[in-house]
Amino acid sequence: MEKLDEQGRGLSTTVWTQLDRKAGAITELTIRQLRNRISTWVVLGVGVLLISLLLIFYIDSIRDEFESIDNDGDSQDWDNDGFPLGQELIYGTSDYDESSFPGSSDYIYQGDIDWNDQPRNHYGNHTWIYAMGYFSPTWIDVNSSNPFSWNENWIDWSLGDYFCEEEGNLGSNPFGEGRYTLQRNYCQFENGTYIMFGASFTGEGEFFTEPGWYTEWGYLTEPFLVEKHPKSMYIDEDDIDWDGTSISSSQGFDDDGDCLKDDYLVESTPSDSNRNGIFCDVLWTYDLNGNLVSIRADNNVDEDPDDSRHIGESSHRTFIIGTGKIAFVMILGLFLPLFLALGLVRDESENGTLHYLLSKPIHRGEFILYRLLGYLAIVVSYTVILTFIIAFITSIIGPGESIIRLSDYPVWFGISLSTILVLTAYGSVFNTVGLVLPRYGVYLCILFGVWEFLMGLFTITIPNSTIPMLSISHWAIQIIDATVMIAWSDTALMQQKANAFGLETGISFFWHPPVHTLGTGSPFVALVLSIVFILIFSLGMILIGQLIFKRKEIM
Repeated sequence: MEKLDEQGRGLSTTVWTQLDRKAGAITELTIRQLRNRISTWVVLGVGVLLISLLLIFYIDSIRDEFESIDNDGDSQDWDNDGFPLGQELIYGTSDYDESSFPGSSDYIYQGDIDWNDQPRNHYGNHTWIYAMGYFSPTWIDVNSSNPFSWNENWIDWSLGDYFCEEEGNLGSNPFGEGRYTLQRNYCQFENGTYIMFGASFTGEGEFFTEPGWYTEWGYLTEPFLVEKHPKSMYIDEDDIDWDGTSISSSQGFDDDGDCLKDDYLVESTPSDSNRNGIFCDVLWTYDLNGNLVSIRADNNVDEDPDDSRHIGESSHRTFIIGTGKIAFVMILGLFLPLFLALGLVRDESENGTLHYLLSKPIHRGEFILYRLLGYLAIVVSYTVILTFIIAFITSIIGPGESIIRLSDYPVWFGISLSTILVLTAYGSVFNTVGLVLPRYGVYLCILFGVWEFLMGLFTITIPNSTIPMLSISHWAIQIIDATVMIAWSDTALMQQKANAFGLETGISFFWHPPVHTLGTGSPFVALVLSIVFILIFSLGMILIGQLIFKRKEIM
């Protein structure tokens, strides 16, 4: 026996079941109408095409950006001698002089006679540099070649003897005008003494430096064989070292020894450029609330991070955040309602079917709500499927040791939620505008869409600006920012690391901590506030549309 309600009606025919039937009928009708329109499939297809293009660019860029690069440049070989800069620094040789390399003969300074020094003569077996005066040789290395690429005054003894009396007249002032009469920077007198005009050579003897001039001497080390280091040895060799504590402390470690000069053949004072009294470290400074204030590294400390771990990860997050905000919220969130929600009621009136539908026992306010539900059934399903597909692909090919990046899915959920909310809000707005201005409402909706798009850009670039708060896109973007902060709690730290160590990422452009936290700094507060605001706005626009539709005369 069928159960009856208090008024004697069967439960199968109560007002609630009637409501369900009407809701289902109108919603199903709306879905069928949207599904049979070519414009619906065109708009949805354009959205899929947009996301596909973004995925292609992501897959193409991931191969380059996630490869390790030389952040500090010590793997370069500027003089093409086969030794990277890092190895040349260890041996104290020049990477801009191909004749100076690890194991090559090196000049060691021993002494000099300056323009006013006394005495003016010196005896020894040396390599003489820029000699200006008279040299009485005991022995000269006539077989030596120029060891200096920077010194063009080295004497080439293979050219043969060059006598002063035969080749030129030095006059009474040989170190003045006389030296310009010679074809070389030296010549030999008949007694065997040489006069030198800034010449460089190797030999033993006594050298007298002309008053007012300069002569330097030293020796050349014996060359030895040094195995060349591979360039890969100087890539990602000094990663960022941090123990994870949120207190002000000395962090960092000079992994490659270029700050402490460990295992370096050249002597140098270790760096303390952050001036904390500790050589070769990184000073991490936090405030009383545990917020990171600054990161100051000494020179050559943590200067070459692991790019796949830092830049790769930040680039991956940048893509997800940027795609969520611009592609989903600001583009799909605007264009789908513009083409699908604007004519939900207007088109029925123009087609002459609205009068027939309203002749049925259905309230006008209910009719608007059910039409919106049919529209939402299409766009919500579309959004959920699209976000899941792109989330699945990026979570597989993204950086990391796991097969699937499960940490990405909460962010994609936030993007999907944010997109669904703006689709609801914009759908209610455009539907209401279509009721008020059936003929010219599309132009007003386009202007509204331009406003929302610009406010979204302002929210991304200037999150603390007040004017964007008057837009739906601002609060939708706040949802994504809050979700990112919840799922990827280290995003702010990653951003600060990038700024401190000179890593180029896009996180600082696309993401900022949520603004509306009621002074708590909690992303959960920002998430709830943003959702509530958009829902209230959507319900308000639906109510306005219902009130207008109730009083609207149907011809």
